[in-house]
Amino acid sequence: MSGNLKTIFITGGCGFIGTHLINYLINKTNYNIVNIDKITYAGSGKNLDDLKDHPRYIFEAVDICDGPLLDKLFSIHKPDAVIHMAAETHVDRSIDAPAAFLNTNIMGTYTLLEVSRAYWNTLENKGNFRFHHISTDEVYGDLSLSDPAFTETTAYAPHSPYSASKASSDHLVRAWHHTYGLPVLITNCSNNYGPYQFPEKLIPHMILNALHGRPLPVYGDGRQIRDWLYAGDHAEALLTVLEKGEIGETYNIGGKSEMTNLDVVQMICDILQDMRPLQSGHYRDLVKFVSDRPGHDRRYAIDTGKINRELGWQPRHNFEQGLRETVQWYLDHEGWWQNLLDDQYKLERIGTSKQ
Repeated sequence: MSGNLKTIFITGGCGFIGTHLINYLINKTNYNIVNIDKITYAGSGKNLDDLKDHPRYIFEAVDICDGPLLDKLFSIHKPDAVIHMAAETHVDRSIDAPAAFLNTNIMGTYTLLEVSRAYWNTLENKGNFRFHHISTDEVYGDLSLSDPAFTETTAYAPHSPYSASKASSDHLVRAWHHTYGLPVLITNCSNNYGPYQFPEKLIPHMILNALHGRPLPVYGDGRQIRDWLYAGDHAEALLTVLEKGEIGETYNIGGKSEMTNLDVVQMICDILQDMRPLQSGHYRDLVKFVSDRPGHDRRYAIDTGKINRELGWQPRHNFEQGLRETVQWYLDHEGWWQNLLDDQYKLERIGTSKQ
């Protein structure tokens, strides 16, 4: 498959996972990359400033809900594949204001599918095209401590406006494949972490709060369990699926690192205490338990057996290694995150979601 690809569209490329994916593709492949992003609060064109003059990178400031503009981009750049990751992703925000999630995650995906289908129908060799949709493990609902991990055949049971909107988009992608024949791939990932993550998400939120000496708010008893996937490993997995995955199939991508939220926060405290120790006390003293989020799922766990067996992908980072690299990055890049701490972002929020 890789020999047939020349140009890849990436939606939402200025976001956290998109930044990692685009850097990986530019550094590890010869593909031309067209980054399609309307730049919301969670995305920054500055993430990819180093690539603005790169001959294989183009940025297009376009909303995926804008069908006519998307159609022009397809006509101009003639992509061989679309990797669709543009989405609203923060669970807390979806509870407070779900409309944006329905618009971007459902109607945006529908619009992109329709424009992709129209373009695909003009191709002489339709079998070379790929539409790769990026989704989340949250569409599967939650698990008890004794339940087996989510597989690709686990029934959908979303519990938040965010996960419901992503489940809807997954169903649309499958429907466009089965009804119209559009060549699609779907991946469902676990919680991502790493450099460039917007500070409303759990790990960077705790790092920055700790550095400012502010409370580290932990929902409920902190025993919610998530599987953690280093964003650089995720980028490698996405390319593997794009090049080697079987059309119409779904692949779960996880980091094989189940941790409670409390354990994650305490590990961050210990790493910071090692890297930038407090003169008195310990960062763990800042942990504060707060009222739980409505409908907070208890456990997510990903079975990565399918992508391991069929495509040969394995995560390269264990959680402790990846977390230490992540904390160091935030310590070394204060200028990046300081610009984000403005009026539109309330530092008090806490997140346990994805992209």
